[in-house]
Amino acid sequence: MSNEVRDLFDRWERVWHDGQYDLVPSCVGPTYIRHDENGDRTVTREAYAAELQGVHKDRPGIRVVVYDHSFTTDRAWFRFSFQWRDSRTGERQSRAGMQSYRIEDGKLVETWITMRPLGTSWTDTPQERWTTPKT
Repeated sequence: MSNEVRDLFDRWERVWHDGQYDLVPSCVGPTYIRHDENGDRTVTREAYAAELQGVHKDRPGIRVVVYDHSFTTDRAWFRFSFQWRDSRTGERQSRAGMQSYRIEDGKLVETWITMRPLGTSWTDTPQERWTTPKT
């Protein structure tokens, strides 16, 4: 595993889990191409940081739980689930997915994400952190 890529995703996990949005410039290129269920689009790192803040506002305490991953020097993929509590009902929510990334100059520049329906998650044991090996 590339130490640079591992360090990148250790920072990216802090953005997602700890709200350390000041780390976004060290994680995301000036533009970020996204291929997701809403279509293909290119966003600036600032626009994407604002989107992440919106996700955290709408889903307080959201966690990205990683079940498996792989890194090369310019690519990464994760098998993960989003887990949160509904802010109105307190009911536990989840949604499983797979995501791959293209990395340039040590930053995320493109991603492909596919999601399973609301209420899905993986049944095996998750990793402790995004970059720890599966045990």
